[in-house]
Amino acid sequence: MTIQKQLGGQKQQGFSLIEIMVVIVIMGLLLSYVAPKVFQNVEKAQLQKVQADFSSIKTALANYRLDNFIYPTSEQGLEALVTKPQIAPEPRGWRSEGYLDKIPMDPWQREYLYLSPGENGKPFEIYTLGADGVRGGTGQDADISNWDDPNQPQQE
Repeated sequence: MTIQKQLGGQKQQGFSLIEIMVVIVIMGLLLSYVAPKVFQNVEKAQLQKVQADFSSIKTALANYRLDNFIYPTSEQGLEALVTKPQIAPEPRGWRSEGYLDKIPMDPWQREYLYLSPGENGKPFEIYTLGADGVRGGTGQDADISNWDDPNQPQQE
């Protein structure tokens, strides 16, 4: 009895091993070209998120200073923009609705760090430690500060 008779006279069709291997090789070549482009775009998007977060936090800090004549201290941290600080110096003109709904997280799901006064005579500094969460680093692991020039590429 032949296969055709078992299947009611219909030929069974499918892909040969060679055809499957050719498709896998083509997909591998496409992936090797597309993947670096995608990862490069992810890195750009992360940097853009950091810059956007810095912008909104700086605006909130400016409003805090207008109302209270000082920036929050390092001890009060960025949380002073969401809830009224209970440690000295307590702000007298703090807005009841706060300055931010919540403190944004950096692209690597860690809190932004804050110093007041900042380094090099700056009134404050907002920064993130990059993908690795450790001081220093290059590329994705580089620290990013609100005082960094966003048009300058991060160190590789």
